[in-house]
Amino acid sequence: MSGALLPRDRLGGAAWIALGASIVAASWRMDRFESMGGTLYTAPGLVPGLYGGLMMLLGAVLLLRAPRPVTAEAGDDGRLLNGRVAGALLLMLAYAAGLIGRVPFGVATALFVTAFCAWFNTDAPPLRRYATAAVLGLGTALVVVLVFERVFLVRLP
Repeated sequence: MSGALLPRDRLGGAAWIALGASIVAASWRMDRFESMGGTLYTAPGLVPGLYGGLMMLLGAVLLLRAPRPVTAEAGDDGRLLNGRVAGALLLMLAYAAGLIGRVPFGVATALFVTAFCAWFNTDAPPLRRYATAAVLGLGTALVVVLVFERVFLVRLP
């Protein structure tokens, strides 16, 4: 395969900028509850808006630091989506659309983190890989549930 390809970092950077911009726009349109005495710092769109802005900033850094178009090397088909990225997207979709709201939040989070760690920790032997994933999944779920329910007083689904 020959010819100039746009490096994946450029495509990824542009995608992060677009995603961040859509999050900022959606956050800006959220109700600020000004009629109820809400301030800028208590607006529900503040944190998502900051995250969206950070995504845009880091996407711009990725875009600007990406190498200029290059000639494809043998074995590089220029695809942005590979098996690992597709697996991560499927796991996130299963968590957000399949588990949240159907099982307790802590159980859903433990399953997601366990599956994610097991999928991506390919360096460890199988027994250690799955044991580590289970410990990380249970620990993460426990900490997230306790922090949100005890510290932030937020009821989780």
